[in-house]
Amino acid sequence: MHKPVLVIKLGTAVITGADGKADEMIISRLAEEIAELNTTYKVVLVSSGAVGSGKSFIKNYKGTLIERKAAAAVGNPILIQLYHKHFSMHNLVVAQALCERHHFSNRSQFLQLKETFYEFWENNIIPVVNENDLVSNVELKFSDNDELSTLIAIGFDAETLVICTSVGGFLDDNKAIIRSVENIDNTILGYVNSEKSAVGLGGMVSKLTFTRLATSLGIQVIMTGLNQENALKESMAGNSGTIFKPKKSNLKARQKWLASGSITLGSLLVDKGAEKALHERKSLLTVGVKDVKGIFSAGEVVQLINEEETIIGVAKVKLDAAQMAEQVSKKHALAAHCDDIVLF
Repeated sequence: MHKPVLVIKLGTAVITGADGKADEMIISRLAEEIAELNTTYKVVLVSSGAVGSGKSFIKNYKGTLIERKAAAAVGNPILIQLYHKHFSMHNLVVAQALCERHHFSNRSQFLQLKETFYEFWENNIIPVVNENDLVSNVELKFSDNDELSTLIAIGFDAETLVICTSVGGFLDDNKAIIRSVENIDNTILGYVNSEKSAVGLGGMVSKLTFTRLATSLGIQVIMTGLNQENALKESMAGNSGTIFKPKKSNLKARQKWLASGSITLGSLLVDKGAEKALHERKSLLTVGVKDVKGIFSAGEVVQLINEEETIIGVAKVKLDAAQMAEQVSKKHALAAHCDDIVLF
């Protein structure tokens, strides 16, 4: 039986107590639910909580980048041991998968990662994913696990991405959960509180950004909490949390990889004429580029931004940043071929 891919992202605030340490009761309930879901889905678990689990071992912890790296290195094995303990009660094995950006941005490395995950699933193993904080370069870090889980969902052509949050879903101005969202428009964006939780890195702005990316590529996104029995099952049935409806997407696997593997070291601001041409599946010429931001090499993937400063897609560029800036006034210089452009 073909089983679709289900990515479940657990935020720090969802699985930890007030002391920042993982709550075994929550992990126990999760293991039971995921064991049931595992019969019909290929499950990937993206789990935060490593820093919280390890920071008490760092003397005079103040939350600096180096301290967070050290705390994550201590906390990751503690967290994986807890998952192993509770999943083994349901005859499931977990595998720790520590990812870095180059695992997504390099096509051959991504395909190796994909093959390894399929090997996990063939052997009834649940991959538990987190960023490899110890060695990740600060400039190349995932912004947070909302991004990491979204890139996995896109790259693995997931059917559904579940983002578990401490607030239980997406809230309107009256703090009521909106059950269903068709489009992430200005009304939806207007409900966002820019504050993030005290223990996590990501906020609702981050979640909406990556939700919009996932839904635009045909993935259903669900935001939900874990405060009730059968929380995942109930939210997937539409009885709790918020379901963000997916758009229809006909992108090929390589194009989805382009979207999931983008290293946003740079961006190209395109004018209205270039934006129109891109939507007509034409290549991007340098004459349509109004501004070049960041440092990137030829062959890297950068963001495409329109004049309203909205990210409209990504492109694997033919020129490096310096060459691109030099060529912007030349009409026939190729910035990115249409086959290497993915619009959201």
